[in-house]
Amino acid sequence: MTVLLEIELPRTLDVWVGELLAGAKGAKPGYSVGPAESVEGWLFEGTAARRAAEQQLAAAGIHSRFMSPYKPLVHHFLEHVDCNDLAHVVVHYPVHPNAPPRRFALEAYPLVDMVAGAELHLEPQAVAAGMPQYRVELRWHNGARRSDTVFAPNRVHVDALGETLLSPTAWLSVKHRDGSITEGRRESDYEALFRRAIECVQGHAWPGTEPYFERLDIRVDLPGIHYAPLQETGFLDTQEALHEDLYFSLMEIFQRRSGRPEGDRRMQPGQIVPDVRSSSGAIRLRIAVQSYPTIAAVTETAADVTTSVIGSKTGSGDVPLAKSVAPLAPARIASELSLIAGRRFEATTRQGRTVAGVYRAGTGPAVIISGAQHANETSGVVGALRAAKVLAQQPDAHFALIPLENPDGYALHRELCAHAPRHMHHAARYTALGDDLEYRDAAPWYEREARHQAVTLSGADLHINLHGYPAHEWTRPLSGYIPRGFGAWTIPKGFFLIVRHHAGWAERARQLATHVCKQLATRPALVAFNEKQLASYNAHAGDLPFEVIHGTACTISEVNRPGPALTLITEFPDETIYGDPFILAHDTQTATVLAAVEALGLISPSQ
Repeated sequence: MTVLLEIELPRTLDVWVGELLAGAKGAKPGYSVGPAESVEGWLFEGTAARRAAEQQLAAAGIHSRFMSPYKPLVHHFLEHVDCNDLAHVVVHYPVHPNAPPRRFALEAYPLVDMVAGAELHLEPQAVAAGMPQYRVELRWHNGARRSDTVFAPNRVHVDALGETLLSPTAWLSVKHRDGSITEGRRESDYEALFRRAIECVQGHAWPGTEPYFERLDIRVDLPGIHYAPLQETGFLDTQEALHEDLYFSLMEIFQRRSGRPEGDRRMQPGQIVPDVRSSSGAIRLRIAVQSYPTIAAVTETAADVTTSVIGSKTGSGDVPLAKSVAPLAPARIASELSLIAGRRFEATTRQGRTVAGVYRAGTGPAVIISGAQHANETSGVVGALRAAKVLAQQPDAHFALIPLENPDGYALHRELCAHAPRHMHHAARYTALGDDLEYRDAAPWYEREARHQAVTLSGADLHINLHGYPAHEWTRPLSGYIPRGFGAWTIPKGFFLIVRHHAGWAERARQLATHVCKQLATRPALVAFNEKQLASYNAHAGDLPFEVIHGTACTISEVNRPGPALTLITEFPDETIYGDPFILAHDTQTATVLAAVEALGLISPSQ
C-alpha cells in the first residue's frame, strides 16, 4: 500500500465555538473583531451537535443558532415547523443563474411527503445572482399563519474540470456587542476534506496508461447528519453524499485525463473506493493506492448486511427466495443457480471471481436474462433467479441466465454495506477495472465474456437486463448539488422501463413495452407505489420526461449496438431498501421478466 495523503482536520463546530467563547472572555478570536452578542452559523453537522453548541454558547451569554447549508429548507421544516395540522404551504424557491432552474425545488425534496395532508405549492422566484433564500408561507387549519425566510448559503466556484458551479457552503454571521456584524463564507471541515482529496488525486503523477491502480482507497472519518424521521430511506446523510461526490468527482478527473468524451463509460482507471465512516472524535482523511483485497479476505469480512438493518439474515438457504428481504449472499446466488438445469457457462472477472450462467434450450423464443450489471442494484439478482425458476418449469422455455454479472462490484458493495447499509455506494456500480461492462469493447473481456457466450448459445432476440437506481435522493453537495450527467436520476420516480431496439424493430419494441406495461398494471401494490413516487417527482422535478404506458413510465429508442435486437431494461428504485420494499422490488422484476417472455411469443417473429 502506498499512502498519498494522510491528514487530520479540526472540527469546524469546535473551532467556531472556541473562537466565540474566547471573544466572550475578552481575548481576540480568529474571526470576530469583538465579543459576540448573537451568532448564526451554517455548517455540515447533525442536529444534536448543533444544539449542544448552542447550549454551550448560551452559558457564556451568547445567543446562537446553528443550521445546515445542506438542504436548509428540509432542515427548517424538521427543526422549526410544526407540520401537524398544517393546511397550506407555499414555497417560493430561488433561481440562480449558475444553477439549473429547478435546483432549489429539487433541494426541497422530500417536502411534499413531509407535509402530506397539506396543500403544497413550489413556485420559482425571479432569477437572481445574490445569495439564495427561500420564502415560505404557512397556514394551519386553526387559522394560524406564518411567513419564514430560509437562508441557503451557497458559493459560486470553479471546480477541478473548470466548470462554474453553485454549491452549498458553510457560513458564519456574528453580531458584535458594539453593533457591528461580521459575516461570510468559511470553509468547513466537510468542504476541506473534499478539496484536499481532489487536489491530492489531481496532482499525483499517475501512470501514462490505464488502469492507473488496482484500488484507490479514500478513507474518511467524520461526523455526519442522520435524521431519525427520514432514516428509513436514508435522507439527509452527509456521509453518503460525500461518498457520492468523491467517487464521481474522481471518475471525472480520470476521464478528463484519459481524453475520452464526457460520460464515456469505457474508461478503466481501476477501482475507486471512497470509504466514509462515522466518527465522534478526530476528522481524518487517508488516500492510498493498494492492491485488490484477496477474495478470501472479502468473503470473511463482508457481513450479512441485513443483520444491522432488520435483524435477520438471508445469506443461507433457510428463507424462500420469494421472501428475501435483502441482497443475496454470493453463496446463495450460486446455490440457487445450481438448481436450474441446463448447460453451464462462465467467465472470470479481473479479480478472479466467476461469472456463472446457465443455458436452457427450448422450442420457445430465446431470451437472455441478467442482473447486477451495476452491482449496487441488487433486486434484479433475485428477480432473475425467481423468473428463471418459473420458466424452467415450462417445457418450451428457452433462455440464458446470468444472475450476477458483476461479482467484483457485488463484493465491494457487501464490503461497504457492512458499515453503511443505508448508503447507495455507487463506487460498487462498475467493475474492478472501473468501467461499465455493458460498454467494454475490447479484450480482455473478463465479465463481458459471459454475455458473449449467452448470445452465442441462445441466439436470443431479446435481452432482459434487470437494473435499479437510488431509492432516495442522490446528491453531490460540493459539486453543484445535482449529480452531473445523472440529473434525471436525482430523486426516485417509481418503477420504469427502457426499451432499446435495432433498426427495423420499432414496432415490435412498442408491442413488447405495451404488453409488459399492461401486465404490470394488474399489480395493485406496484400501481400504488408508482403513483406515490411519480407525484413526489412531479412536485419537485416537474414533468416526467418519459411517456406513460398503462401506468408505467417507459422510454423507447433505436440504438446501433452489438447484441440482441431488443433490450428491455428495468429500473426499480432498489438501492438501499430492505424488508417489504425489497420484496416488492424483486416481485416486480420477476413479473417483468415473465411478461416480457410472454410478449416475445406474441409479437412478430424475427426477420
